[in-house]
Amino acid sequence: MEAIVLAAGEGRRMRPLTERWPKAVLPVDGRAVLATLLVELQGGGIGPITVVTGHLGDQVDCLIEGFDVRVARQPEPRGTADAVSCALRAGASPPAVVSACDTVFSPGDIGSFAERFAASGASGAIAFRNVPPRRAQGIQIEAGRVALVPADGPDSVWAAPLWAMTAGLVPYLEGLPGPPFELADAFQRAIDAGATITPLEVGPTRDLTSPLDLVRENFPYLAGL
Repeated sequence: MEAIVLAAGEGRRMRPLTERWPKAVLPVDGRAVLATLLVELQGGGIGPITVVTGHLGDQVDCLIEGFDVRVARQPEPRGTADAVSCALRAGASPPAVVSACDTVFSPGDIGSFAERFAASGASGAIAFRNVPPRRAQGIQIEAGRVALVPADGPDSVWAAPLWAMTAGLVPYLEGLPGPPFELADAFQRAIDAGATITPLEVGPTRDLTSPLDLVRENFPYLAGL
């Protein structure tokens, strides 16, 4: 199974940090979040890996030197669905795991997610977590399938920025409302058309969504030096 890593965004919620550095190179426990993600993907036997870059992409290029990855460019920040389309045009192909670059997952969770998706026979998958993050979209699950994304009702669960898709979902990336063109809208269109999107639980995550998160996630590491 291939992997597509979304590392092209401007990181507006992380400003002013991301005016100088892309989120992908910001550290958690002394290592850039993208580097940690690539190690997890490779350790889980997932590949080839395509990294989609855009904002301050030259810094991301420097970071991934030495990793066996393909680079795709997203010239403008046109959303997550557009970023996946850029990866596909650069040579990526489903089935694929799609991950944001600003989250550190529990060890082994990405590999497990990919294995469970492959065994599910579903057209796609969305990860969720029962430990509430500080900021995230929700999804609604009905009869063991994702019914609504995004969702914010009382029965929704916290989505993680980790998806999976087969070739059957590729057509739903086109003709979306926007910009921005988002994966949530593409997956909802597929659900409305009868596709099965399976929810797969992952463990706690460490997310960089605001400048304060950089302090929270690195303070224990720095205090131990």
